[in-house]
Amino acid sequence: REDPRDAYVSNHHAGLAALPEGARVGTSSLRRQCQLADRRPDLEIIPLRGNVNTRLAKLESGSYDAIVLAAAGLERLGLQQHISQQFEPEQMLPAAAQGVVGIECVADNDELRGILDHLNHATTVQTTLAERAIARRLQASCQSPVATHAVVNDDKLDVTALVALPDGSEFIRDTVSGSAAQAEALGEALAERLLQRGAQRILEEASRQHG
Repeated sequence: REDPRDAYVSNHHAGLAALPEGARVGTSSLRRQCQLADRRPDLEIIPLRGNVNTRLAKLESGSYDAIVLAAAGLERLGLQQHISQQFEPEQMLPAAAQGVVGIECVADNDELRGILDHLNHATTVQTTLAERAIARRLQASCQSPVATHAVVNDDKLDVTALVALPDGSEFIRDTVSGSAAQAEALGEALAERLLQRGAQRILEEASRQHG
């Protein structure tokens, strides 16, 4: 897994805290939007679309004061010099499996699966299983205001997730810990806890607001 964190990019303001009131921040991710709004409700969050180079060009043109992108995307393209600040998960929780590269193959092709096993990274599998279990149980898409991040320490897995309204006015955040061998079950258990606290209602309201 590459760096799963989100990256703040700006040509004139060193970090999120340095942005002036009313600054224009570009992102089309409701997950990022809700967390930005929670930390800086004074900012103007405006849509940002296109590939990484297109987004950087829009920032350069002055359409935005700052933009937020996945650090992994910038690093893999050799554009990490544009990163002004990297958000720790405590500041901005990533998307499920952000920074992970996956390889797909036909399930019953045992020979190919055996070859691919040599490329497999066990810790990444465990964190990905937990994070994707949460997204799957919540029926979240890449546009849902859902974030989740799992970390393996020795044989222990810590999983954190949140569901929020895009304007940051309502948040549900929770964490579970357990055996890394039970990664998927831990993710499912955390999703159930979020649902018990009202995650479904929040996601339905977010869908009504943003289609």
